[in-house]
Amino acid sequence: MSKSMHLSLKAGERIFINGAVLRVDRKVSIELLNDATFLMENHVLQVSDATTPLRQLYFVVQAILIDPSSADRARSVFKDLFAATLESFSNEEIVQGLHDVAAMVEAERPFDALKIIRGLYPAENAVLSGVPLPPHRAA
Repeated sequence: MSKSMHLSLKAGERIFINGAVLRVDRKVSIELLNDATFLMENHVLQVSDATTPLRQLYFVVQAILIDPSSADRARSVFKDLFAATLESFSNEEIVQGLHDVAAMVEAERPFDALKIIRGLYPAENAVLSGVPLPPHRAA
């Protein structure tokens, strides 16, 4: 049995649920009573913001999540982009994170893959800017 999920949205905010885009006209709380694939607007990356390798990968995984009718095509793009992204980094944290992302996509858990990618942004920013990273600490 699945648990319900409570979400709060502000006026004008959008949410993507099972491929549908909903926009609310006033502050509202909704409860999802069954399993649903959703993405809050503040986690949706616009194509113009997909300017780094991880952000490009995020954009493709996002497409798997919010456009189920094109998910197979997006998975194909993911495989190619994943391989290229993996080759472009030697940072251990990013490489391990990328393997975790691939596992989540393979397990049809794109929401979890997106969370992992967002968590890798600081490491990617440091690598791309040439700033040395502090030692990675396990949580």
